[in-house]
Amino acid sequence: MRTDGLWFKDEHGRTLILRGVNVSGSTKVPYTPYGATYRREHFYDHRDVSFIGRPFPLEEADEHFSRLSQWGLTFLRFLITWEAIEHAGPGQYDHDYLDYLHAVIRKAGDYGIQCFIDPHQDVWSRWTGGDGAPGWTLEAIGFDLTRLEATGAAITHQHHGDPFPRMIWPTNYTKLGAGTMFTLFFAGNDFAPNTLIDGLPVQEYLQGHYFNAIKQVALKLQDLPNVVGYGSMNEPSGGWIGVEDLNQLVPSLLLIGNTPTPYQAMLAGSGYPQTVNTYELTISGPQIIAQTTINPDGLRVWLEGHECVWKQNGVWTDEGGTPRLLRPAHFTRADGRPIDVANDYIKPFILRFGEAIRSVLPDTLVFFEAVPGGTHPHWGPDDPPNTVNAAHWYDGLALFMKLFNPELTIDFSTGQPIQGRAEVAQNFIDQIAKQKIPNVPTVIGEFGIPFDLDDKAAYRTGDFSMQTYALDLYYDAMDANALSCTIWNYTPDNSNARGDGWNDEDLSIYSPDQRLNPNNPNSGGRALDAIVRPYPKAIAGELIRFSFDLETRVFTLEYRVDTQISAPTEIFVPNYQYREGYQVEISHGAFISDRQQQIVTISAMSDHEIQTIRISPL
Repeated sequence: MRTDGLWFKDEHGRTLILRGVNVSGSTKVPYTPYGATYRREHFYDHRDVSFIGRPFPLEEADEHFSRLSQWGLTFLRFLITWEAIEHAGPGQYDHDYLDYLHAVIRKAGDYGIQCFIDPHQDVWSRWTGGDGAPGWTLEAIGFDLTRLEATGAAITHQHHGDPFPRMIWPTNYTKLGAGTMFTLFFAGNDFAPNTLIDGLPVQEYLQGHYFNAIKQVALKLQDLPNVVGYGSMNEPSGGWIGVEDLNQLVPSLLLIGNTPTPYQAMLAGSGYPQTVNTYELTISGPQIIAQTTINPDGLRVWLEGHECVWKQNGVWTDEGGTPRLLRPAHFTRADGRPIDVANDYIKPFILRFGEAIRSVLPDTLVFFEAVPGGTHPHWGPDDPPNTVNAAHWYDGLALFMKLFNPELTIDFSTGQPIQGRAEVAQNFIDQIAKQKIPNVPTVIGEFGIPFDLDDKAAYRTGDFSMQTYALDLYYDAMDANALSCTIWNYTPDNSNARGDGWNDEDLSIYSPDQRLNPNNPNSGGRALDAIVRPYPKAIAGELIRFSFDLETRVFTLEYRVDTQISAPTEIFVPNYQYREGYQVEISHGAFISDRQQQIVTISAMSDHEIQTIRISPL
């Protein structure tokens, strides 16, 4: 697989549309001891964990890969975490886990499944409310993991307990823990020059360990042809980079819970209680509902012998006993020029990541992402080839509020409500179109729907029609933009009670709790009517358009034939949609229908330019 302008191409020169799923949501937490976020047990035993068994035990791989292959989801965004590789300490790699990883992904290849490896993180780590980095990265900076929650430096499901506030976990991006770590990781050279670890600048220390950890994966998997590439980092954050006034809240649509300014976060972490606004997220936006004192006991989040990183770097002082902010614009440029986080900090990291991975795999694809809600890095003809934009897109109203109304959505790029079914459908198409960038292909690396909409109504009624309707609209928007995509997510140990096992999220398209007939491979699937749909896998020419109408089950494809390509066009045509069979109408040439492989192959005659195909149920 390679890139060619805005397209993926195979070895024959055919244009590829890739359809798949993220595997899996529970990969974010250890398998041993069981690390689901609602459990506090062993939370701080961060060096003695194992991710062997994520996404599933090896003996279950045939079941899951067979199911995904039958559903046509043959391109996986395969999650790993930095913690899974290097949890025991700096430079101490879990080779047993790497062996397991090799065995699982090799098994995927037996089912014709290709993967790109996603080094996943959310809000830096499990101890800052998400997943990703090992616990020792925080300790190296001086954080006491056991005091992050008490000092307001993070909010975690493990400490907060049930019920965990809906979608509060992203608010950790601007709290002391994650805000500090991301700023140091991407911009420590500029904003924390006084901070060294083992004699290295903090940015070089953190990035160096990250690159070397993912290189261990590349070295282990380099003989597997079904691994086509590596993501640089899931949903990177700029932390506090570019914040113009540390006395002001970091702008965000997700103001939920106790919300300190960066300066208040710094003070609270150093033992100075702070009174902050407490927010609730409503359909009309964030609303202040109370004021709360964070860290009322005056605890320090810093380990003995450590001071606040930002105090060390001259941002604030308490010399004389009274805290004072010395540099409210510390995270900006001295000359006043605005900072472009995506291009000034994220892109240089992506380039360094690409160099590191391509030192092992020179021709591998590198998938990159922007800061959620931010601008995309620019990518031009002078930048490295075989690079892919792996942007994410979600219907924000459904994701944040766990409500779906086909007559209403919010365009989060503008903040404006969109009303009417046709208008909502078109807005989804337009929103997704904005995720594309020039010069490189785009795969929408994440999109999806909470299956616990409306207080888990579907689990009481068995009716997933609303999720099906939503996902059909989302896939229609992908088709309209001719985009590849990997839906979030497939979690084999999902449950109706605990969702994906992470921060009360529940977006898995499969759950054992919906598996009513163990002999039916589709049993356990959720909203499959929308997900298991026809699409062109490989096109012998230039794609013009394709679409699938769920109501009529009519699939159409149009492309401009390239007579230099000898391999046929291949269309995935699932038996799931055409149980009684289907008919194929083509404008010219010949076709072969293989119901067992669920593939229609089309060979076009060389004296025609435009090929059109229509597939409909008998």
